[in-house]
Amino acid sequence: MPTPRVIELGADRQLLDIDFRDTEGLVAAYLLPGDDGWTLLETGPSSCRSALLAAIDRAGVARSEVRRVFVTHIHLDHAGGVGALADELPRATFYAHELGVPHLVDPTRLIASARRAWGAAADPLWGPIVPVPSPRIVALRGGERFPLKDGELEVLATPGHAKHHLAFFDTRIRGVFTGDGAGVRLERSARVRPAVPPPDLDLEQLFASVDAMRRLEPSRVLYSHFGPSPDGAADLERYRGVVEAWRDVALAAARERSDPDWVADRLRQFDRPGATAAADDRSLLVSGYDLAARGFLRYFETRGLIGPGSG
Repeated sequence: MPTPRVIELGADRQLLDIDFRDTEGLVAAYLLPGDDGWTLLETGPSSCRSALLAAIDRAGVARSEVRRVFVTHIHLDHAGGVGALADELPRATFYAHELGVPHLVDPTRLIASARRAWGAAADPLWGPIVPVPSPRIVALRGGERFPLKDGELEVLATPGHAKHHLAFFDTRIRGVFTGDGAGVRLERSARVRPAVPPPDLDLEQLFASVDAMRRLEPSRVLYSHFGPSPDGAADLERYRGVVEAWRDVALAAARERSDPDWVADRLRQFDRPGATAAADDRSLLVSGYDLAARGFLRYFETRGLIGPGSG
């Protein structure tokens, strides 16, 4: 395993690159200091457990000093490793949205969903999905506040990408950790791309959640995919327009042919004109056109914009 990257963000905050899919710059976790210990934000899947723990060690943080672990939502690339960390972080309490907590305590449905979507690739991609001991996990609704060094971590309910999505605002650095609620922007990329998967994509809630993050007037936007944006809050300002453009392309395609592959190909042509389906694009490793197509199709069906049985 290569030495994990630890990136200083200032004010003792640190980004941990957990080397998802053996690739740098795809999934970030964050370490935030507090007077009573450290806060970890995002765990990634359990397939990244060793890299995450190595990054915590490299950051100079004792595992026993990690006292709180927050996840933005329970999709496996953000929270699949929660249960597998319980023994390694013995003094930590884990936090997730109240709608997600039951699935972390009993991950039966998460496991079944992963295997339906990924088939034989699910287990090596995500690793074992281990139950979280129920006494060690706390449900959040949004509005909670937790102490950090020289500030607080504010919890914001941000549904839309998923019903169980949260964002977090660090008052010391005025940074908002967006999870997938403001899309994907990888390092050294100027493109913000939608994160709009099934099963419970809700564009009205997504836009309201982005507006809620904007009202915090953040000076920094920190993505789980991946890291701080060089454009800061400008990404939040333009995200709605990006999603609306993809929505319009997907809806026009779906009304021609309500087939996920067809819609995905139209999105690919719109996003990267002239690129082949096999063109190198690391963002596809965390937010593919196929997921976007199926997310939009389900959303269009539930809103009566296309006929049933499409996605």
